[in-house]
Amino acid sequence: MRVIDTNESLKIFCDELKTQKFITLDTEFVREKTYFPKLCLIQVGYKEDAAIIDPLAEDLDLKPFFEILTNEKILKVVHSGRQDVEIFYHLTGKTPKPLFDTQIAASVCGFGRAVSYDSLVYEVTKVELDKSSRLTDWTLRPLDTKQLQYALRDVTFLIPCYEYLAQYLKSHNRTSWIEDETAMLSDEKCYCVDPDCAWQKIKHSAHSVHFLSALKELAAWRERRAIKYDVPKRSILKDEILVSIASSNPKTIDELKQVRNIRADISGGKLGVEILDVLEKARHMPMLNELKKIDREKKVHIPGSAAALMEVLRLLLKIKAEQEGVIESVIADENELRSLACGNDENNPVLNGWRYELFGKEALAFRKGLAFISYDTIKKKVVIEVKEKTKKKKED
Repeated sequence: MRVIDTNESLKIFCDELKTQKFITLDTEFVREKTYFPKLCLIQVGYKEDAAIIDPLAEDLDLKPFFEILTNEKILKVVHSGRQDVEIFYHLTGKTPKPLFDTQIAASVCGFGRAVSYDSLVYEVTKVELDKSSRLTDWTLRPLDTKQLQYALRDVTFLIPCYEYLAQYLKSHNRTSWIEDETAMLSDEKCYCVDPDCAWQKIKHSAHSVHFLSALKELAAWRERRAIKYDVPKRSILKDEILVSIASSNPKTIDELKQVRNIRADISGGKLGVEILDVLEKARHMPMLNELKKIDREKKVHIPGSAAALMEVLRLLLKIKAEQEGVIESVIADENELRSLACGNDENNPVLNGWRYELFGKEALAFRKGLAFISYDTIKKKVVIEVKEKTKKKKED
């Protein structure tokens, strides 16, 4: 078991990593009591060896490893790596590059949209991983051998998974299929928090401009406060309380105290004063109809006139998915199909890249009345025919 907890051993390990074409990468972290995740372990593997870096070790300088993460000659392989990438971005201001996410790759290799690491390992290697240490408190020291072995398996078995998927993508000409998703995983913009957009993640049933304006300002205030003090957002105010406050829009402490389920220490304390200040500010801001437009677009509702087309598109999607051996939801989800049926083409992933070539092109043809589905009785298979070549563009 190789555990790196000194600067000298880290330098030696990083010198080894510099010679590799790819490394596998995973982290263990906790964030139950903080806004930002607290990094507890870094697991790294390559063909000949693997090691655990202990970022909690006293005086350990991770700079040599951070340089490995941004070394573009070394491919970094992760599984469902968004949170790992987020951790390194907040520590360094940069994302690891280049990246290969085995969960993304598996989605176009017949494993489904979000296959778990354990399931992928079993399908590729037939090894069933021990899960007994998955609830470990990774902040504790020392960690025992069993816990460290559990952590290390997250990168050692990732090696055969990566090799299998990379070969599958190459042999089936699907490497380009995952380029957009991988690019998004590496995009630093995805990890920049914008408090003014925090309200869009909150579920609610009211949709007036006055409500949305109050909710937007409250959510932004909560986000900034959570970042400033590095605490979970829910420890300040839960979503449902935020919605109740925005709905009632109190102007005084007494009115705030009447909000359903709000604690007395909040309504009568410093937070209560801050909440009223935020609401007062929101009341004096211009009422933007754009908020209502954004709110409505979070879910596309399908009118009756497009319902039949939606069913045809579902059938087309099912046929194409079976022909290519890909899970339907990997190609298009329900909201994307609704948008397509309603003619809302802007920013629809179905109309870009490999999804367009595989499904979107023919879906547009059906919408324009230029394609049909038939059954070939000789070949005994469903056939999709397009009357003429269609171009990828919006309808007038």
